[in-house]
Amino acid sequence: MIRPHHFQPNAETAQDNGFQTAPSDVASKDLVKRGYDEVTSMVEALRQEGIEVNLFEDPRDDRPDAVFPNNWFSTHPGGHVAVYPMYSQNRRIERRQDVLEMLKTRFRVQDIIDYSGLEQDELFLEGTGAMVLDHVERVAYAARSKRTSEVLLERFCTHFNYEPMVFDAYDGDGLPIYHTNVLMCIGTEVALIGLDTILDPARRDVVHERLARGGRDVIALTQKQIAEFAGNAIELQGKDGRILAMSSRALAALEPEQRWRIEASLKILPLDIPTLEMAGGSVRCTIAGIHLSPRPEGATA
Repeated sequence: MIRPHHFQPNAETAQDNGFQTAPSDVASKDLVKRGYDEVTSMVEALRQEGIEVNLFEDPRDDRPDAVFPNNWFSTHPGGHVAVYPMYSQNRRIERRQDVLEMLKTRFRVQDIIDYSGLEQDELFLEGTGAMVLDHVERVAYAARSKRTSEVLLERFCTHFNYEPMVFDAYDGDGLPIYHTNVLMCIGTEVALIGLDTILDPARRDVVHERLARGGRDVIALTQKQIAEFAGNAIELQGKDGRILAMSSRALAALEPEQRWRIEASLKILPLDIPTLEMAGGSVRCTIAGIHLSPRPEGATA
């Protein structure tokens, strides 16, 4: 996770991110403090659940979306790391060598596959924002957008052994949804997805069937719930079992029956991040998961 010292919603990404909101009534200095404090509180809550958090500071004032590191890198079992090409110019400077060095120092990293050079060819794939990965069934779900190149998705799936599942998804205003992870979340036994965002009924059925094939309980979210970030959640492993981390706003949007179905296999951990959500992302976006094996204590290579 990244704690921002100069949080601001990113004006450069607002054109295609319909989930962003303008903080017209909040002073810049208040936004900065709130963003910093919300990440601090998130980290404390996650650690209380026994979730290890590697926290990095971002003191720079030219990386407004740095709080969302899951877009520029991902990690994978077997010691693999991917680095991604970003659509917006000012997001490309979020990539940090110190984060990659930490991964290599603390975990067994066999290789780093760097796709970022493909920005020159205008090919973009913004990590686990553009893709929602089913680690069990090995499927990479991806909604088409400016931030998701199908060519690069195919290349990623070949490198990392995933089946690509591409579809078109639209928000309540009929605009393409910019990132797949705002409309769906895949856990071990449950999946949340805004099926209504997929307007093609045949494709909607294919996606639903593929999600359910492994025996998961597939919970359909409404457009209104997607707008409240109910799909932007992430399953994590805590000291007492699996946890679904989501924002307080997202949890409030769920129906009692939906919550009951989630809690049949997961503990829900609500996190209060209204300021960060102004940037158009929520809890899942702030967490870059680590799927690497830790090095033994004292090991250096």
